[in-house]
Amino acid sequence: MTADAELDLPKIDLDTAGAEARPVLERAKAQVGFVPNMYAGMANQPALLETYLDGYARFREQAGFTPPEQEVVFLTISRVNGCGYCIAAHSMIGETKSGVPAEVLSALREGRPIPDAKLAALAAFTQTMVERRGLPAQAELDAFRAAGYSDAHVLGIILAIGVKTFSNYANHLMHTEVDKVFAGHALEAAE
Repeated sequence: MTADAELDLPKIDLDTAGAEARPVLERAKAQVGFVPNMYAGMANQPALLETYLDGYARFREQAGFTPPEQEVVFLTISRVNGCGYCIAAHSMIGETKSGVPAEVLSALREGRPIPDAKLAALAAFTQTMVERRGLPAQAELDAFRAAGYSDAHVLGIILAIGVKTFSNYANHLMHTEVDKVFAGHALEAAE
């Protein structure tokens, strides 16, 4: 068995950022309050980080999901993609900022059934979209609609998949260390 590939890139912070990366990192710091390790790695390609930040903000502000629903979408994508960094980050955000009920959060993290029918339908459809690369069966789309979601919500999920694919794949290749602020929500911390 071979080890996972790892990029040989430095973490870039505000002190080491070049002219292109600096404004993007300043924007990131203004949004989050610090420069997360993920952003410090993505800043090696400022266009990637800038596109991520823009898509992330647009999903949060314009996709039509409540804060708990947003975390359901992000956590489902990150779990399917196997991104421990994003699972830790969105678990912390879900618990402390987005109001995800504890039983829903633990079910999402562990891949167990979600004890809320509407959120379960959202997670199931999101998982289907990721696993089937945007090709759900009509019955799956109908079940998503029957749970109270619209076709515009489907497009919001596609936006979230794009955004999380950027971060999940970058974290895979950079072997991003979970920031201390998220460490208590790392999957290993819960076991």
